[in-house]
Amino acid sequence: MRTFSVRTRPSSEPFPREEQLAWRIAEVAADPVDVVPEVVEMIVNRVIDNAAVAVASLGRAPVTAARTQALAHPYAPGASVFGVPDSVSPEWAAWANGVAVRELDYHDTFLAAEYSHPGDNIPPILAVAQHAGRDGAELVRGLATGYEVQIDLAKAVSLHAHKIDHVAHLGPSAAAGIGTLLGLSPEVVFQAIGQALHVTTATRQSRKGEISTWKAHAPAFAGKMAVEAVDRAMRGQTSPSPIWEGEDGVIAWLLDGPEGRYEVGLPDRGEAKRAILDSFTKEHSAEYQAQAWIDLGRRLRTEHPELADPDRVASIVLHTSHHTHTVIGSGAGDPQKYDPTASRETLDHSVPYIFAVALQDGSWDHETSYAPSRAGRPDTVALWRRISTVDDPEWTRRYHSNDLAEKAFGGRMEATLTDGSTVVEEIAVADAHPLGARPFRRADYVRKFRTLAEGVVAPEEIERFLGLAERLPELGADEVRALNVVAATALPTSSKGLF
Repeated sequence: MRTFSVRTRPSSEPFPREEQLAWRIAEVAADPVDVVPEVVEMIVNRVIDNAAVAVASLGRAPVTAARTQALAHPYAPGASVFGVPDSVSPEWAAWANGVAVRELDYHDTFLAAEYSHPGDNIPPILAVAQHAGRDGAELVRGLATGYEVQIDLAKAVSLHAHKIDHVAHLGPSAAAGIGTLLGLSPEVVFQAIGQALHVTTATRQSRKGEISTWKAHAPAFAGKMAVEAVDRAMRGQTSPSPIWEGEDGVIAWLLDGPEGRYEVGLPDRGEAKRAILDSFTKEHSAEYQAQAWIDLGRRLRTEHPELADPDRVASIVLHTSHHTHTVIGSGAGDPQKYDPTASRETLDHSVPYIFAVALQDGSWDHETSYAPSRAGRPDTVALWRRISTVDDPEWTRRYHSNDLAEKAFGGRMEATLTDGSTVVEEIAVADAHPLGARPFRRADYVRKFRTLAEGVVAPEEIERFLGLAERLPELGADEVRALNVVAATALPTSSKGLF
């Protein structure tokens, strides 16, 4: 890896384009390096994973709305939309499929200085591959770049510290991945990255307080904008520059300010793009920082069933990272995180709620665990309101560690019972994490897809999709266009908007 020092540059300071971060990323995108076998394997896994969680969300209102919008823009050759056989303009396919993938908060994650769902790169890059007639090997190369760029930015540049939503790293990464897919020059990719970043920076209010349906749309919007940015750049149009380092750019006014400095590592020329291997998927449909707590809760349901009874519990304190405490814990200061009438989007960002249900049920389900009747159960509400989080310096240090062997997303639970006794347990990583009790392998991704597709997709369609996905690097262009899942029955449509 090469490390680049990135800082604000006054307009009066000579700053060659070739030294800008956007150009460095464009060079990574244009590098024709081979994709190593273990990365190919993981890309196949994540394509299956994305399809699994998209299928499970096809009937939900945000996905229905986005799909209905997309279907109003038919196009040939175009790209496919999850759940239906229709082809639409590629930016609208990226939009609809991006919402479907993100709606349940159930696909892969990477957490460092910033957090991300790098699988959000798949819908826009796949949509362009289908539209442009690219084969499976080209798609794999594009996805390797998308994952690499987003994860490298997430390792170096914190957005949430300045209340900027994490999809500001996704616009540039998706644009870079599309650039690799299409074999575009650094000049074109550079311009696309500039626009993609410029139009996808937004505040984190979308993930604060009463969380709305926009939470699933935000990454889809970034992917849609990346497609449009590449199209515009291919037509010879230019974009704001220097986009990160400019005197009125992103660093100066949205991040650490004129004195801010970041050390961004990117693959050197000829170096394989391996960042996808640092990411991890979810076994459960909830914010990633809650994954380990669900696993601990379901274990404790057997080992300490008394913790499920609010009459026996005085308090439960989860000692965890600063991020977990302030984003999905009691440190957020959001009363909605303890509200039994809160939206699903809010509940999946409430670790007190999630841990209470895991303790009581010993399991987690992407639908029933969020049902209003489940959230409103009196014994659950009573237990839920006895659970709080604290920012623990050691767990925060481990959360931010660059040593993947000690990097952790869990914490220590300290429960005090009404009889004065205590129960103390800890968990560092989720069971499905590469260092967890049951790391996810190909068979787990396939099982997740089969489980979530059951009853939604016909058995023969399940087998057809898996047969294509598992041969991804060998697919021809027509097979890439068929890399979609069609529902067994007609899907709902939303009320009419403008089109």
